[in-house]
Amino acid sequence: MAAYSGRGVHGQTVRLLGERVLSGRIAEGETIDLAALSDELDLSLTAIREAIKVLAAKGLVGSRQRKGTFVRARADWNLLDPDVVRWQIAAGAGDVFFRNLAELREALEPAAARLAALRGTAEDVAALRAAVADMAESGEATPEAAADADLRWHRALLAATRNELYTRTDVFFAAGLSERDRLVHGGAHKDPVPSHAAVTEAVAAGDPVAAEQAMRSLLDQAREDLLRATGEGAHHDDLEKPQ
Repeated sequence: MAAYSGRGVHGQTVRLLGERVLSGRIAEGETIDLAALSDELDLSLTAIREAIKVLAAKGLVGSRQRKGTFVRARADWNLLDPDVVRWQIAAGAGDVFFRNLAELREALEPAAARLAALRGTAEDVAALRAAVADMAESGEATPEAAADADLRWHRALLAATRNELYTRTDVFFAAGLSERDRLVHGGAHKDPVPSHAAVTEAVAAGDPVAAEQAMRSLLDQAREDLLRATGEGAHHDDLEKPQ
């Protein structure tokens, strides 16, 4: 799922409308008055309709005869889409989203590390080590470069499970992990290299217990880094408890 690449006025319009839907400013089930939007934003109806097409592709809106264009139920939204992830965060739902992401990673990644240690090949280990090296090199680079190296490491770990269903689970967290890493790497945080290297070397040694334990430690550090990045200790409860 690639992020929407529209730029200029069209891209800004898509983002604006997306954020309005994700924030609830345009509520689920609500009919969208395209003519009113055209007047408000000083854009042609054609431009508004083109933006609506992008939102429809992400499951946010639909259209029916007589009802017109309307916001679909949240259950229909593609919440894993990279743009929808960003719009959720921009709309102020970042705490809940990152809590959900952390819970998902805790369920998937320790088991993935165990399988990788049991099944990973020399090529898998080389890919993991290359990603760790890139993390080290990107330490003084942009948050985007650091996030990219981190994501490549996690994808390499999933690939090392030799389970194609595990490999495909990156769609569940890739977009969110990228946004989380950009936030974390944009501020003060612990060096991610040692924790990722520990998992990598446990996989290389074929030690499933050590790999799983190292991944749990990595996730503990990830949680602490996120709390530090948000700057509010109160967020700890948000990451631990359903709301």
